[in-house]
Amino acid sequence: MEPNAQSAGAEAGAPVHRTVATPEGRTHLVEQGSGPLVLLVHGFPESWYSWRHQLPALAAAGYRAVAVDVRGYGRSSRPADPAAYRMTELVADSVAVVHALGERTAVVVGHDWGSRIAADAALTRPDVFRAAALLSVPYEPHGGPRPSEVFARMGGEDEFYVSYFQEPGRAEAEIEPDVRGWLGGIYAALSADTMPGPDEPDPHFVTRGGTMRGRFPAGRRPAWLTEADLDFYAGEFERTGLTGALNRYRNMDRDWEDFAAYEGAPLTQPTLFLGGALDASTTWLSAAIDAYPRTLPGLVASHLLDDSGHWLQQERPAEVNHLLTTWLAGLPG
Repeated sequence: MEPNAQSAGAEAGAPVHRTVATPEGRTHLVEQGSGPLVLLVHGFPESWYSWRHQLPALAAAGYRAVAVDVRGYGRSSRPADPAAYRMTELVADSVAVVHALGERTAVVVGHDWGSRIAADAALTRPDVFRAAALLSVPYEPHGGPRPSEVFARMGGEDEFYVSYFQEPGRAEAEIEPDVRGWLGGIYAALSADTMPGPDEPDPHFVTRGGTMRGRFPAGRRPAWLTEADLDFYAGEFERTGLTGALNRYRNMDRDWEDFAAYEGAPLTQPTLFLGGALDASTTWLSAAIDAYPRTLPGLVASHLLDDSGHWLQQERPAEVNHLLTTWLAGLPG
């Protein structure tokens, strides 16, 4: 997928905000550059802004980089029905964005929940998504026990954060009175330079009757997060609330049913995996990474970045940009 010399040398230009029509109304996106389309999909609790370092780098390398606000976030539509946030709907949004931009195909890149969206978009719509890069959350084929039952067993005396998020209104009641403080806490809790030590309580679990905030590191701000960055994220969620974003967690059993026909299916397109060596997503799911020869037969490269946590493309933008553009340049046209 080497861009042509003309587009590679073209002025990247400033990022442009726009909205396009998608099945539930609109998707807000930020676009920069020209050339082959690279669709960037964020996770929780973020927005298009989590790709702010990748947009200019991809544009300068000769690509049309497009970062979306996922349904429920930012300036994109926020349907009232919780079932509107099931994975099949988010895949449909991704396809609609590609078509609304006048393209037939794209490479999809996702982080956190965006990694799962990217994987399922490539899995179910290989006619549109011809390659996928997955950041932080490894690919696991569909199948196994019902997710809610698995999560309910994980906490022991404590409660796993996914179960906590799945109860409507519960996490909102904790977060929304102080969005900025909560966001700063979770960003610090999962960043390499500020995360709790091995002898401190794990922020992925909630004390029964407690809150997630109770396990966030106090008074720490990760080096990658400026006050302006935190202001932007907080401003978006103060305006929209958290329900649209949290509804993704409330559809995991629906996804399990919707994707039953794909049980055990590998992702066969060319893929790239990037993870943080200190991220629980990669340490807990190390078996999924070990299974890549079977589950990602088109894997081009897999990298665990030392001394990096969960917010990979923001913690280590230079390395991520280099690895992404190198991978993109080697893709077939």
